[in-house]
Amino acid sequence: MLEKSSPELTALFADLAPKAPSVTQKQMFGWPCCFVNGNLFTGLHKQSIIFRLSDDDRAAILKLHGTADFEPMPGRKMKGYVILADPLRRDRVELRRWIESALKHTQALPPKARRAKKQSTKKNVKESSGRKGR
Repeated sequence: MLEKSSPELTALFADLAPKAPSVTQKQMFGWPCCFVNGNLFTGLHKQSIIFRLSDDDRAAILKLHGTADFEPMPGRKMKGYVILADPLRRDRVELRRWIESALKHTQALPPKARRAKKQSTKKNVKESSGRKGR
């Protein structure tokens, strides 16, 4: 079952999320997240917050208590992402700084290519019924 973020954490994230026109917000993994140029740069995951950071920023944040490489599923790391536990107990200025660092880093990445819509693979009724033309 999906563990939802607390209403307090969701409200904090909504307050901290950048309001720039280039930033879009949508659900990912069932939690609110922010994207720039189609790339995820920050979001909630359960009771934690995730960031996509540069190598230097990632090394710095990983020195803090309650941080780790982000694994949405055990053993499935998302390269370049870290998770920060207990954001409600953290300083808002610190959280805003990490979000701004994530936005700056992710803005410099190439825009994510949009996936082409899949073509319908429905077969002709004659072919799928196994009948041959009469």
